[in-house]
Amino acid sequence: MLQGFKDAFPVMLGFIPFGFVLGAQAASQHMKVWQVPFMTGVNFAGGSEFAAVGLWASPPPLLLIAMATLLINCRHILMSAALTPYLKGISLPKSLLVLFFMCDECWALALNHIKQNALRQLNLRYYFCMALSLYSTWIISTAVGAWLGPVLGDIKQYGFDMAFVAVFLVLLKGMWAGFRAAIAWLVSLLVAALSYKFIDGAWYVLLGTISGLMVAWWLEKHK
Repeated sequence: MLQGFKDAFPVMLGFIPFGFVLGAQAASQHMKVWQVPFMTGVNFAGGSEFAAVGLWASPPPLLLIAMATLLINCRHILMSAALTPYLKGISLPKSLLVLFFMCDECWALALNHIKQNALRQLNLRYYFCMALSLYSTWIISTAVGAWLGPVLGDIKQYGFDMAFVAVFLVLLKGMWAGFRAAIAWLVSLLVAALSYKFIDGAWYVLLGTISGLMVAWWLEKHK
């Protein structure tokens, strides 16, 4: 159980400054302080939360925000499909809780733990300790960011927006399995970057995810 917290701790450190950034941006969009932890608690997915804050207005365009959130979070369908085989034998309520807390980092840490320990089923004690550590850190840091936002101003000037990039680089290092396996990552990165540059909206998230999964499937089939 403590291993879940140990694995989550470096990611928690990355969550804190990024949560400050999101909270401060939300405050600059005139969101109330209580609305920020409510949003980040109900929708535990940083990318779509930044999109929602960017679209926030008075009155807020709820349909547009909902569609943008759905588009960005659609990758979770593919992520949950990769995790589902390890939920066999786990009750439906517990499985739904697992999927509720499944942000990108929780998903990566869970699969890495399964791989390193050759598990056939997700260790729930490990997962929930890890996931709740990240979840609570994210909610608290976004709330503090919203509270202190008017005082701090634009905290991107301190380089805090680089925190998530650093977190993902650490996660990728832990999942490294050789250059051949990393081809899928490179294809996903290239497709996402090109889509971001030439296609309006958040399609780059879905296209990058699908292209990476297709390459990973092809490499596995022709191993």
